[in-house]
Amino acid sequence: MKRLFVALCLLLEAGPSFAGAPVAKPTSAASVAKPALVAQAPASAGETPSSVAQASAAAPKQEAAPSASGEKPASPPESSAKVAPEPDAKASEFPPEVQRALDALVRADLKQGPTAGLSVGVMRGGLRWMNGYGYRDVAKKLPATVRTTYRMASITKSFTAVAVMQLAQAGKLDLDADIHTLVPEYPVKQWPVTVRQLLGHLGGVPTYDSPRAGNNTKPVTTKEAIGLFADRPLVSEPGTRYLYTTWGFNLLGAAVETASGQPYREYLRDHVFGPANMSHADVDDISTRDAQQAVGYRVSGATLKPSRFLDVTSRFGGGGTRATVEDLLGFARAVLDHKLVTRETMGRMQATMVTRDGHITDYGMGFATYPLRGHYIVAHAGGQPETTTLLVLLPAEDTAIALATNVEDEAKRLRRLSIRLMETVLDEGAPGRGGHFTDPVDAVVYEGMGRLASYGLAYHDWATRGPGTLTPETDLAAAFAKVSSLFERGAIARDGRGAMERIRGAHEPRAESLFIRVGAHMAATVERAMGAERLRSYRTQGAAGFFADYLTACETLKCPETERFSSSVRSDVARFVAGWKRAEVPALKRSRLEAMKDPERLWPSLKEAAVRAPAVRPDYTDELLTLADRAKRKPVDRMRWLERATELQPESMDAHLAEAVGLLEADREQEAIPHVREAFETPEGSLVLSPSGLLKRLLDTRSPKVARGLLRAAVTLHPDSPELWEALAKRERALGDAGAAKAALAQAKRARQVRAAQEARAPKSQGVVAPAGSAPSQDKAGSTSPTVPVDPESSPEP
Repeated sequence: MKRLFVALCLLLEAGPSFAGAPVAKPTSAASVAKPALVAQAPASAGETPSSVAQASAAAPKQEAAPSASGEKPASPPESSAKVAPEPDAKASEFPPEVQRALDALVRADLKQGPTAGLSVGVMRGGLRWMNGYGYRDVAKKLPATVRTTYRMASITKSFTAVAVMQLAQAGKLDLDADIHTLVPEYPVKQWPVTVRQLLGHLGGVPTYDSPRAGNNTKPVTTKEAIGLFADRPLVSEPGTRYLYTTWGFNLLGAAVETASGQPYREYLRDHVFGPANMSHADVDDISTRDAQQAVGYRVSGATLKPSRFLDVTSRFGGGGTRATVEDLLGFARAVLDHKLVTRETMGRMQATMVTRDGHITDYGMGFATYPLRGHYIVAHAGGQPETTTLLVLLPAEDTAIALATNVEDEAKRLRRLSIRLMETVLDEGAPGRGGHFTDPVDAVVYEGMGRLASYGLAYHDWATRGPGTLTPETDLAAAFAKVSSLFERGAIARDGRGAMERIRGAHEPRAESLFIRVGAHMAATVERAMGAERLRSYRTQGAAGFFADYLTACETLKCPETERFSSSVRSDVARFVAGWKRAEVPALKRSRLEAMKDPERLWPSLKEAAVRAPAVRPDYTDELLTLADRAKRKPVDRMRWLERATELQPESMDAHLAEAVGLLEADREQEAIPHVREAFETPEGSLVLSPSGLLKRLLDTRSPKVARGLLRAAVTLHPDSPELWEALAKRERALGDAGAAKAALAQAKRARQVRAAQEARAPKSQGVVAPAGSAPSQDKAGSTSPTVPVDPESSPEP
């Protein structure tokens, strides 16, 4: 989990999270390349771009949220008991022990920081659990419940996409029509923009280019909402680049009105909200709000402040609705049961789009879509003033998780919670862990194994138990040979960075979707030999276990030798499995470290395990850093857990970055800079801590002092990056050091001059723009942890 990386957050962190990027079916030639397999990967989409049973009244009282003034109000009554939803006749309760576990993990997370209200819903098959925590109105001490309504923000995009696809099914709308033909007030641009491209954020329509562009405080009509951006040119040729944009979904909302002959609100109520039993969902207009609407807050230091006012009619199609978590579960059930669109249509919506040059975008039609630890995730996150939301669907497992809070910028928390809830419901609470390696070649090989396992397991499940499809395989022998070549140790030793780049792109159509094709075949083989339930075990046992079982299954089923990998890969698999088993701590096989009553007593066992298996072992970075987060009000304890993380996992990029942040918070900047350098020198860090990667991580840094310290370290790594120098100058100026700001700007000017001279000498290259978002955020070695997109539209504080 990238604790310093923003990206909806979605959802989604932790464990031997095998990584994967789904392959999407090709749709139009302009927006989707035709790979051997259609794939999809880690996602980025949200606004900031994852059985009805109430918690029992006997549950322990939760810690109260601080008030808007910073005071701690009295604990609210058990909120779900206060206002209960109408029961679903088809739903029943999770077993009591599961309810208690779900409730306990939410309460534990809420103790970590200032919170107002949070509503949670979990559904698996016919089982449902919902609960509310804290306050929908802190000043009046009104509890948040399952009936509390929240702004949905960018989850609205999923509603709009369903509406568009309904109209396409009915023959009232052509997905490949130029949007100008449906929305005449949107002028003809330098290239045609299709409905299909807009659904996948491939249309080149810009997003907010300044805080002012998104700061609308007065109601507007559909035509006026389009007029806010109609004159802006496209920022890229459609089909060549992924650019998350709410303005693009406003165009789709307007297209719904044209094609249906109904106002957007009316269409949603008749064709989406109604059929999905979303009885409290509506557009978010002040006039439509009821007494259950949550009051919004933002975090300022350690207290809550009221949100600034934003009228969301200006983003009606991309972020203009409100609903309850019960409504979100109703929408999820309708999607999973194909009540809103056909199974085939939903399969297309859940398949990732692909840029013209073969890059996966991690976004389908109105949903972020990607593999996570072998699960196929379909999700959307949202963030605006007053709210943060997340909806996560697992179509192959008939499961959904809905979260909504009235606190802004909580994507990281909701993503973390969604992962814990998913572990509890699907994996019996067992944590997923990546692998830690002292040998950088091992780390790259395991990264590849983790990604292949996650893509393969997820796509196999999605195609056999969900609405997805996979292209029939034509040349497995060649695909296996190419995967073995990617894992070849000599090549990795000679060029670790290049090898990592090739491995991280091996799921994409431009690389023949190798990891998806080979991984899905491996999953099908293991299922034939060992049964479907065996496929569930790799989410907590590590990727090497999946490879070992596949090789065993091949012995049973007599697979061709060409489908058994090279002898080098087989040797690595055996070594990784043996090391993993030697290093396991029995007490933590079915539990996370932070969930233990006394994690301190397990520290000696963790150190002993590292000595038993120094070369390969489970990675506990995420759990150690969670313990550090929980101790943030006790600086000595916090720093102790941070130091333990780097002691136990000295090659962990996340551990070093987290300790650097802790040192910066303690005003120990000179000690922090070496940790940033250590992070950069890890196999993963050398690839992802580029200037743009570092700037993205700063989005998750609320402390100006910490951000400045990270930037000071960043410019030592990338002294030729004008963007980093300019960002540092801005931070220095904000913190009152005019001299340092001036010096940083001078460095930025020099760096720009050097870049201009280099570009002038470089030969002109032909090609398309690399897609934004084509490089997924990575978790520990051996895994991809895609994030549900953090919404780039969430406006900064006034």
